[in-house]
Amino acid sequence: MTARIGVVTFPGSLDDRDTQRAIRLAGAEPVALWHKDKDLGQVDAVVLPGGFSYGDYLRAGAISRFSPVMESVIEQAKSGMPVLGICNGFQILTEAHLLPGAMLGNNHLHFICRDQKLRVENADTAWTVDYEAGQEIHIPLKNMDGRYVADEHTLDELEAEGRVVFRYRDFNPNGSLRDIAGISNAAGNVVGLMPHPEHAVEPLIGSGRTDGLPFFTSILKKLVNV
Repeated sequence: MTARIGVVTFPGSLDDRDTQRAIRLAGAEPVALWHKDKDLGQVDAVVLPGGFSYGDYLRAGAISRFSPVMESVIEQAKSGMPVLGICNGFQILTEAHLLPGAMLGNNHLHFICRDQKLRVENADTAWTVDYEAGQEIHIPLKNMDGRYVADEHTLDELEAEGRVVFRYRDFNPNGSLRDIAGISNAAGNVVGLMPHPEHAVEPLIGSGRTDGLPFFTSILKKLVNV
């Protein structure tokens, strides 16, 4: 049976179609989900894609977190369903308290768009098993509110439990504390990151790299093994 991976569209989502394409290239079936619908359509995993969701003027992801679909996402994530939040999706996951910490405006107060080098810190999550710990990859990055912050206790806990999944290398593009680019929950089924792996899945598009494709092949491997 082909794995079904839901992609939620919020008002202002920009990368939902790109994410669906990445899922299809990896060999799964993308399922379009609308933010007002509670029914997840019996999907096996969910991706919250990037963009600029409505209400971001208050705080990125603060209103989207209360979309009806998030009630189901939160419930299923706590039951073990794999969930990936990319950029605005990462912001929504922190607002929904599926991931700790918060996303603030970039420390230089400007939107940034660039290819970004990352180091894979944790290759054991549901979304990273096709990477190797310590591997360096290049993933496109575009954000205005990408600065990850948390209190020292939370940061120390993330480090101690191996829940920092990605770290910026060579250049910290937004002032994220401890160069954090992505984190996971304690169970490893929920992952959020600011860079956009869906823009690096085939050599003819975007950066010309395929460093982002293992996100989507990783989840297939995880779902097959479950």
